[in-house]
Amino acid sequence: MNIAEKVGENLKAARRAKGITQKQIAAEINKYQSDYETGKVELDYEKIVFFCKRFDITPNELFGIFDK
Repeated sequence: MNIAEKVGENLKAARRAKGITQKQIAAEINKYQSDYETGKVELDYEKIVFFCKRFDITPNELFGIFDK
């Protein structure tokens, strides 16, 4: 699994944890959400910040980086 796919899985989990649909997020970002969740489209800096704030997660959580 590449990093884009891992980030996509984490993004999907964070969205679902907040009870938000793909359609709701797509309307907010003017792009189809599943492209990010499947790893087809990589996040840019603005989207990273947006998703972290929107889902109340840290960049480390988004990227699956955890302290050992």
